[in-house]
Amino acid sequence: MKKSIIGMLAASAMAVCAGAGAATPPAQSGNSQAVLLQGFHWNSSGYRSPNWYNILLGNVGDLKTMGFTHVWFPPPSDSAASQGYLPRQLNVLSSSYGSSAELTNVVRAFTNNGIKAVADIVVNHRVGTTNWSDFTNPNWTLHTIVNNDECNCGLGNPDTALGFDGGRDLDHRNVGEVQNGIVTWLNHTLKPVGFSGMRIDYVRGFSPSYAGQYANAFGAEFCVGELWNDMNLNDIDAHRQEIMNWINGTGNSCGAFDFTTKGLLNDALANGNYWRLRDASGKPQGALGWWPAMSVTFVDNHDTGPSESCGNGQNYWSVPCGSVMEGYAYVLSHPGIPTVYYPHIYNWNLKTPISALMAARRTAGVHSTSPVAIQQATQGLYAAIINGNTRQLAMKIGPNSWSPAGSGWVLQTSGNHYAVWIK
Repeated sequence: MKKSIIGMLAASAMAVCAGAGAATPPAQSGNSQAVLLQGFHWNSSGYRSPNWYNILLGNVGDLKTMGFTHVWFPPPSDSAASQGYLPRQLNVLSSSYGSSAELTNVVRAFTNNGIKAVADIVVNHRVGTTNWSDFTNPNWTLHTIVNNDECNCGLGNPDTALGFDGGRDLDHRNVGEVQNGIVTWLNHTLKPVGFSGMRIDYVRGFSPSYAGQYANAFGAEFCVGELWNDMNLNDIDAHRQEIMNWINGTGNSCGAFDFTTKGLLNDALANGNYWRLRDASGKPQGALGWWPAMSVTFVDNHDTGPSESCGNGQNYWSVPCGSVMEGYAYVLSHPGIPTVYYPHIYNWNLKTPISALMAARRTAGVHSTSPVAIQQATQGLYAAIINGNTRQLAMKIGPNSWSPAGSGWVLQTSGNHYAVWIK
């Protein structure tokens, strides 16, 4: 997609969404008040956190009170890696997170409390049961592996995107085994459990058209892809244009995590460069500035940040540990669909301040396409006023002082380098 077309998309994102018809997931068709919980972290599986599904089950009522609308579960299938990202037997739902019965029990507990369940879908690759390529349950032949896989065993077509050397890259052009097999798994193994949404792992590894195909076949109420690419802070438009291209490539059937905003927050919170959060047109600089309805924002996740404590976990691309709440003050006050990371609530003891920010968002009626009027974006300060469905919300992050002008503003919550008001 050319930059000029992206400009049109930025100017009329809602019109584009509306034009997508039934393919656009309902939660991402605009004006959504969805808030997503990532319901696990890197160490949630295996011996570090035995019976994770039961741990999560114990917090369903608490999470409902906080106001979450969706919960993202870890990969549900049997895997060669405890975290679930090397799927082995797709149709076996007992994993290092718990048994199939425990998974069904916790998913239904969430859905019975009005919180929709999102499955982590890993379909770029699979691993064999006893060797590299003996796929079982479902049984697939070597024709399901791309012919340029590093195993030199694939009899399928060439890969449609980047390779992944941790498993056998699947040939998504293969209709009979791969496409039909994935759709059958989604609809006859995962849907009966109660899943209604999908987070698609490593979408850099296959054409976005297949992600859209699987989302549509599943009838996904919510869909988000993990398009995590290198970021050049001096060429932000190229980074978010790639996200737009991927969304369009799915036929607008999936949104994407806003890794552009994530990278900008990393820099702003680490170096005080809050000016990066506003683009030349005065809009938020990330993907949410161009297509907020399809942008899923976050502070850290199981890959980018620490888990139970600072420095523990993957910790590849994290915000400074002391600035996590500043990050949440941004994503929970702005358009897009914000994500909250489970350990920040329960391991970092941030449930109270996160709950306060979520309550302010809810009270003001801030939604996924709320208009943003940026007031300041300078070294040491970012401030904005967001128009919700019912009221206005003002926020600031950064060490420099700021408060909204005029009367009627009431401080809702504040902390180190952040504050939120409502009028």
